[in-house]
Amino acid sequence: MENGAAKPVIVAIDGPSGTGKSSTSKAVAAQLGLSYLDTGAQYRAITWWMVSNGIDIEDPTAIAAVAAKPEIISGTDPANPTISVDGTDVAGPIRTQEVTSKVSAVSAVPEVRARITELQRTLATSAEYGIVVEGRDIGTTVLPDADLKIFLTASAEARAARRSGELKGADVNATREALIKRDAADSSRKTSPLAKADDAVEVDTTALTLPQVIECVVTLVEEKRAAK
Repeated sequence: MENGAAKPVIVAIDGPSGTGKSSTSKAVAAQLGLSYLDTGAQYRAITWWMVSNGIDIEDPTAIAAVAAKPEIISGTDPANPTISVDGTDVAGPIRTQEVTSKVSAVSAVPEVRARITELQRTLATSAEYGIVVEGRDIGTTVLPDADLKIFLTASAEARAARRSGELKGADVNATREALIKRDAADSSRKTSPLAKADDAVEVDTTALTLPQVIECVVTLVEEKRAAK
């Protein structure tokens, strides 16, 4: 890792599920000696806390009232990203279907987004060498002044195939429908919807292998860093 004279660079990578966002972001951060933040894990963590504490997920007012309560800590080492809530490691529990099915509803509550966005900005601006931040509204809302914004896309079919592969034997059609439903919810919410920033570089990963996507993004980051 050559961190020597390189200036810190903030990279925002947005896009829907199944585009290779997490794998790409982690690999790029590791290769370039940058920190890494999975913002989706933070929204999953606060959703897990709401479910664990019996908060009515259908009631935005109830969610808003307790949004500031859980202490969420994100570790930003790309080789071992961690997430804890009130001192409990939740890296496994936040990936359950129960949390996945409720995260869009919790994420849509403005008070939740304000709380998590503040956490994200603090982590991004304090990263010594720079950071790769992945999510759905990073380039548009969280870090509108990021040095580089990338928006990953892929066909619904390609994304469903990848996600069902990750979920070991999940039904591809059902996965595809779930992805499309989540996209619709995330793209239509009033607060910080999933959207491509005007100045983002779009990378369609449908026909690319993961190493090709990583190489493409690393090149974009290196060019941006060289120009700083």
